[in-house]
This record gives sequence, C-alpha cells and structure tokens, in this order.
Amino acid sequence: MVGKIQAATDARDDSNFQIVARTDAAAVHGIEDAIDRGHRFIEAGADILFIEAMEGVSDIERLPGLFSVPLLINIVIGGKTPVQSRDSLERLGYGLVLYANAALQGAVQGMQKALGLLHSNGRLDEDPAIVAPFNERQRLVKKALYDSLDEQYRDVD
Repeated sequence: MVGKIQAATDARDDSNFQIVARTDAAAVHGIEDAIDRGHRFIEAGADILFIEAMEGVSDIERLPGLFSVPLLINIVIGGKTPVQSRDSLERLGYGLVLYANAALQGAVQGMQKALGLLHSNGRLDEDPAIVAPFNERQRLVKKALYDSLDEQYRDVD
C-alpha cells in the first residue's frame, strides 16, 4: 500500500486532489498495527487517513491526536465502530465522517414498511408517513426539466 500511495502522490498534478489511505488492519491485526500502517501511509504522502473498524470508544478518542493529517471515520449503524455523533467526532478532531449505509438502511426500512402494507392491505395510498408524495418524487427526478427538454427538442430535424 505504501508503494501505491507513493505512486498516487507522484502522479498527482492537481493540488486539490486528496489521497485517502485506508487500512482495515484493525479488524484483522489489531489497532496498534493499523496505527503503525497509518504513520507509514502519511510518510508516503497520504493526505487523509482512514482506519476502518475501530471497535472501542477509547480508540476513537485517541486516534486524531496520533496523526498529522485529517482522519476519516466510518460509522455503520450496527457495525463494529461504536456510533458517535457528528459533533462529538468533530470535537475529537475527525476531518470527515461517513455514515455509511444510513440512507440505505433507512430506505430498506421504508421499503419493507410500504411493501408490507401493500401485501397485507392489497393497496397502498399516498400517505406521507409511508411514502414520499408523488410531487416530491417528480421534483427529485427533475421531471419538469426533462419535460421542457423533451418539448424543446421534440420536433428538431
């Protein structure tokens, strides 16, 4: 991984391009190995460090103080890393927080609820407690924009 980070650093031609180095070593080899790898990644040129699968609050609290670059933390609801608030993580010094799968898990819950009602009732009405209103769906997919483009280009030869 160190070689890959060095290659990315050497190939970078835009100072806005950030190299994120990730290690999953904490889950396999323990947090100390992941910390050691993190230091090597930074020495190789990583701009942001991502140590995946921290399992304890004490590790979450101490890691930002160990590194000279921003840290990314991944919070998966029900995953290995204890859920922390965005504000708490910001106070600790994390530069980026991913709430991975939060939207997916929420969507799955909503789909199961809606489809369960459809299955049990044989119908599903526009109920904002269950489904987004149709007008919101149309707004999200930019229906008006595509209708106007269709109109604009409909008769173009």
